[in-house]
Amino acid sequence: MDGKLEFAALVERYYEPLYRFAFGLAGSEADACDLVQETLYIWARKQGQLKEPGRVKSWLFTTLHREFLQGRRRKVRFPEVEFDAGLAGLPPVEPAALERLDGEQAVRLLNRLDPLFRVPLVLFYLEDQPYEEIAEVLELPLGTVKSRLSRGMVQLRALFAQEQAASGRRGV
Repeated sequence: MDGKLEFAALVERYYEPLYRFAFGLAGSEADACDLVQETLYIWARKQGQLKEPGRVKSWLFTTLHREFLQGRRRKVRFPEVEFDAGLAGLPPVEPAALERLDGEQAVRLLNRLDPLFRVPLVLFYLEDQPYEEIAEVLELPLGTVKSRLSRGMVQLRALFAQEQAASGRRGV
């Protein structure tokens, strides 16, 4: 039997029960669809590794559950934060100070950021890559890329404000 036909038959047979399980775990239609799609994508890549064809159903459900748990861990470690929420705690930066920012200073401040936030900022602002391409390059969900860009900008502004305050105290 053709691999495409086998995959289509597998989707036909298991999509609905996988979706019900995913919806029960995630509680939202969009997240459930994403979980099922990711599970089927993993199956398409790794189906040759399954030694017992009779265990397809349990493999699919186990994989979906693992993807759900991995996504929850990721959300706990890297919660999405609204950009404006992080701005409230920052000291004000004068527009004139921003005009004095040079390339060397920007690179130095960028290098002080955690790579988790620095890499998306570099790809977005220096390489002019759109969110979707950054997500593809870093193999991250689009929402995570946006969150890291936002959080990275908050951290970069804080570093800039600290540097400005420090140089102001030294009389430079």
